[in-house]
Amino acid sequence: MIDTQAAVLTAVNEPLELTTIRVDDPEPHEVRVSVTHVGLCHSDLHYMTGTVPVDLPVVVGHEVAGVVEAVGSEVTGLRPGDRVVGALTPSCGRCANCEAGRSTQCGRVEEVRRRPRPAFRTTSGRPIERLGDVGAFSRHILMRENALVRLPDDVPLHVGCLLACCVITGVGAVFRGARVRPGSTVAVIGCGGVGSAIIQGARLAGASAVVAIDLDDARLKAARGYGATHVVNGGTADVVAEIHAQLGDGVDYSFEAVGSARTAATAMAVLRPTGTACLVGIAPAGTELSVPASDFFFGEKRLIGSYMGSGQARQDIVQLARLYQQGRLLLDEMVTRVIPFNEINEGFEAMRSGDVTRIVVDLQS
Repeated sequence: MIDTQAAVLTAVNEPLELTTIRVDDPEPHEVRVSVTHVGLCHSDLHYMTGTVPVDLPVVVGHEVAGVVEAVGSEVTGLRPGDRVVGALTPSCGRCANCEAGRSTQCGRVEEVRRRPRPAFRTTSGRPIERLGDVGAFSRHILMRENALVRLPDDVPLHVGCLLACCVITGVGAVFRGARVRPGSTVAVIGCGGVGSAIIQGARLAGASAVVAIDLDDARLKAARGYGATHVVNGGTADVVAEIHAQLGDGVDYSFEAVGSARTAATAMAVLRPTGTACLVGIAPAGTELSVPASDFFFGEKRLIGSYMGSGQARQDIVQLARLYQQGRLLLDEMVTRVIPFNEINEGFEAMRSGDVTRIVVDLQS
């Protein structure tokens, strides 16, 4: 067991508290990681503001990269010194979903995650929860070997951490979730970190038109750099009418990366008949959707969800890192700025303003 610094959520709608916690030694299949960088994700804000319930106290954060510090007795694929990123959906590899290539929906995930004692504790011995069994806002974390991916040496850790969540989520939704066809048309609602990755995924998939929709002009300008061919400011224009004016009867695929019932309805409305809407953003607990039944019966539209890329995260992260090495996947451009650990609360305040793509925290500074 070691003592380390962490940013702990002790009450909703309150700043994270930087304090000392104790991290357990690795179990046989676990790895202790010295965290270097974590991306700030809007999913974390859901827990911090109480829109999605979580037990307290808890260490949130999940978009993580770091260096292996110690390994359990049964770990064979990683060793101390390896640079790694998180693959945040550990899986058994044997259930029906895993064997079908859908490890994000592992039917035995709770069994896989179970450990005999808490991974995090206060210095007085009280258990501390860790979001998603990660708790990345800690300078040291414990993760299972099959929830980590070795990162190539020429992929910097401050951009590599994006592969753990927003990039795998966005690009995976395009290729594995909706399965966008070359030459098709795409609309992306919400152009933050995940939305920017979806735009890049659509470009890589060979979409003939990619419409970026957001309320912030700076994000829309950045979206063109990621591959958007059209932009619509949803605060000043009628999104549905604008897309119909530009692309005729709508788009073949739409992606919702905000997490609200209103934008989900927009995702359905911008589709052409037979189109597919893919919900990617996490909505507050209790959110219900209302869409016209005629969209399904007469328009033959489809509404699907995509969680963490809808596929095999460990394989996909390796392939995405390769695309970055080839210059085809833009990661450096997605990092608005890197901040020191003691400015993490200010980083979340900047996220709320909406004029950033991704803020990355350097936990070693």
